[in-house]
Amino acid sequence: MKNDLAWMLDSALEIPGALHAVLVSADGLLMARSKGVDKDMGDTIAAAMSGVQSLSRSIGFFCEGSDRRWRQTLVEFDEGWVFLISAGQGAYLAVSAALNVDMGDITFRMQQLVGQLGKELTTPPRENAGSRP
Repeated sequence: MKNDLAWMLDSALEIPGALHAVLVSADGLLMARSKGVDKDMGDTIAAAMSGVQSLSRSIGFFCEGSDRRWRQTLVEFDEGWVFLISAGQGAYLAVSAALNVDMGDITFRMQQLVGQLGKELTTPPRENAGSRP
């Protein structure tokens, strides 16, 4: 896990109301976590966010138009939000926030963060370690 990226994820929490941030791989592995997210919580969130993204992507046909690429998933709870965006090939950034967070500010900050991290957030496809040529 690249938790040396934690300080970068912590920058997403500078938005008032932002709570936690995790970087996850498409296959549900925790890549990095912000302060306040322990490893167990991070692993649980990573697995869940991978599933949320997969489900979200699968319903693109429900939207009209030819460009139905998944961009963001937003989940609302009684007490807050979870934002999930693409963070490069095979990586996703999830941020939780309080209900009163400025949604424009948090999504803009998440996009800035993804832009700053660039290639650091790109996850190459996993190889089958058990197979031999």
